[in-house]
Amino acid sequence: MARADHLKSFLRKNPQIRTIRATAADLNAQPRGKRVPSRFADKIVEDGTRFPMSVLNLDIWGEDIDDSPLVFESGDRDGILWPTERGFVPMPWLEGPTAMLPIWMFREDGRPFEGDPRHALRSVLDRYRKKGLTPVVACELEFFLIDDSGRNLEVPVSPRSGKRRKAAETMSIRALDQFDNFFTELYDACEEMDIPADTAISEAGLGQFEINLMHGDDALRAADDAWFFKLLVKGMARRHGFAASFMAKPYEDYPGSGLHTHFSILDDEGRNIFDDGGQAGTDTLRHAIGGCLDAMYDSTLIFAPHLNSYDRLVPDAHAPTGISWAYENRTSAIRVPSGNPKARRIEHRVAGGDVNPYLLLAAILGAALDGIERKAEAPEPITGNAYAQGLKTIPSDWDTAIKAFEQSEIIPRLLPAELIRNLLLTKKQEVFYMNELSPQEQVTIYLDTV
Repeated sequence: MARADHLKSFLRKNPQIRTIRATAADLNAQPRGKRVPSRFADKIVEDGTRFPMSVLNLDIWGEDIDDSPLVFESGDRDGILWPTERGFVPMPWLEGPTAMLPIWMFREDGRPFEGDPRHALRSVLDRYRKKGLTPVVACELEFFLIDDSGRNLEVPVSPRSGKRRKAAETMSIRALDQFDNFFTELYDACEEMDIPADTAISEAGLGQFEINLMHGDDALRAADDAWFFKLLVKGMARRHGFAASFMAKPYEDYPGSGLHTHFSILDDEGRNIFDDGGQAGTDTLRHAIGGCLDAMYDSTLIFAPHLNSYDRLVPDAHAPTGISWAYENRTSAIRVPSGNPKARRIEHRVAGGDVNPYLLLAAILGAALDGIERKAEAPEPITGNAYAQGLKTIPSDWDTAIKAFEQSEIIPRLLPAELIRNLLLTKKQEVFYMNELSPQEQVTIYLDTV
């Protein structure tokens, strides 16, 4: 009741809000839900809302999964969706005053719907909580600004110079300044949405940028922030007359976009269990790394969920391909950054920008905890160029990743059985239909969705 009162209070304090988007994330991190006039929003706050469970298990085109038991076999029955603890979130990229109400799905009897990716992460965090542990998480998101108005993708014309800068501009202040109005409005919108956006840099791709989100001790909120941020960047770019995309690799000759995850773990007294006072880190750090490495091959479908994802995962393209870890080495899949031992942490570098943030954090944090519980042994850290060391590699194509995920003995320890089944059905259907499309048609569907 207190939460319902708080949500109603938001609407009373913001009478300018005209419509609500009651929105949940499906397995592809696509927003699914309803548009509701604000004067009827109280009903969703008090009673929840309903839509079919199958809606959280659609393919990338928004179509039903042909063989899904959630559709005809079960009568396409409803789930009930309740507001998450995040509450109303402004949507400043829309023309009319609008707020999003993030929701997640439950069964009629009150049990979480295990096909909801947000519940998958919550379940992993419950396991941490029972051990008195709290992950501290931060995400780094790379994306492209793109002019998609013509047949070929191009860098947008700079609003300041009126020119296209067709070159990579790694950490270029000029590249940031070319789109200063866009970034100023983006940061203002992050403030409004309470997304902790920190540093922005230009990256090595054409019109490519990265923004870091600040670390926090609520991994569900970190996943929310990453998901909201992706929606915001894409929406705000369209307001400025161009596209923004988190697809893994829109340009063949330039590096793709990643979503790197940094995490440490606190005990019940607030101490970082990876910190040994020096640069090496604790045995627990290496157990967590061991768990992440053990699960990496089988988890690739989470880190690279789309056909285009695998264009990024090639040697010598600033994306890891070998299953390895290292201290302060960006060619490895897992990097332990240097710096103050109190901030000793793991950086997981495999995922592309096209991932579902809830599934990403569930897979990474679940694997780390699995490694800690098993006292998994990490191999010796590598030094030098990981691409040149003949390491075991993660799957290099979609079909292999699907098969590894399906046959895995580790994945069922990380994710609910129902979600595993639904994701496999989704990806097998997408493989079938995506193979019928031309490369240009594939880019068209991925550019705006992922």
